[in-house]
Amino acid sequence: MKELFDIVSQSCSKSVTNAYSTSFSLATKMLAPTIRQDIHNIYGFVRFADEIVDTFHDYNKEELFNKFEASLEDALKDKISLNPILNSFQHTVHKYNIEKELINAFMKSMRLDLSKSIYTTEDEYKQYIYGSADVVGLMCLKVFVKGNSKKYEELKGAAMSLGSAFQKVNFLRDLKEDYESLSRTYFPNTNLDALDEISKKHIIDDIEADFKKGYAGILNLPTEAKFGVFMAYRYYKRLLKKLAKTPAIEIKNTRIRVPNYEKFGLLTRSYVKYQLKLVR
Repeated sequence: MKELFDIVSQSCSKSVTNAYSTSFSLATKMLAPTIRQDIHNIYGFVRFADEIVDTFHDYNKEELFNKFEASLEDALKDKISLNPILNSFQHTVHKYNIEKELINAFMKSMRLDLSKSIYTTEDEYKQYIYGSADVVGLMCLKVFVKGNSKKYEELKGAAMSLGSAFQKVNFLRDLKEDYESLSRTYFPNTNLDALDEISKKHIIDDIEADFKKGYAGILNLPTEAKFGVFMAYRYYKRLLKKLAKTPAIEIKNTRIRVPNYEKFGLLTRSYVKYQLKLVR
């Protein structure tokens, strides 16, 4: 019976979320149960693709990615996959009519990580972020609005801005690892060997502008999604605040984190704000 297999598959996607990201897992728990599992399904898919290109250094990454992409195509076409993560993802794709263009754009950016390490122009940078982050925000938005096309178009720009903000914060936080371990530099026209406060401020100002646009969209999300997304927003804003206070030279030499006790403190304060209707 496929129903049992689907339950097992979705359990795998939830386990991936919980294992790989305490912050995202915490925010997802704040979503309504009616949409929570579908966000797990999306996260499991994007996490596995990202793991292939970022961490499987002892294996042929390109070969693994090609196999994953072929299995993805089969899953979307056949509406089933023996890969439980892809089986869960295809279920959500078909349930909410997530456009293939969004999935293709994501896979294109992930494939770039196999061979491209330096982004020298704003256009290259924006294209990569669109595929690696903006479209993930749009996939999630499809779930948040439950396929409502009018609401989706209304919130599309804000969802992309929020996705961009989250990704850029990740880039700044992971600057040391990306540069030293993977030889990647995503920020264009920025010399990471001589990252200074002016360059750091330029990056942070750009992220703040994205956050401002994204927050406007959060206010108009359906109730089922609003608090969970607000929680993720609050976490990334806290992380950005820590990065802003950290000297540029330290960002190059360490990975800034928000400890778990701070995350739970953020949850409590965010819940109070939400209940008092201060999120508006």
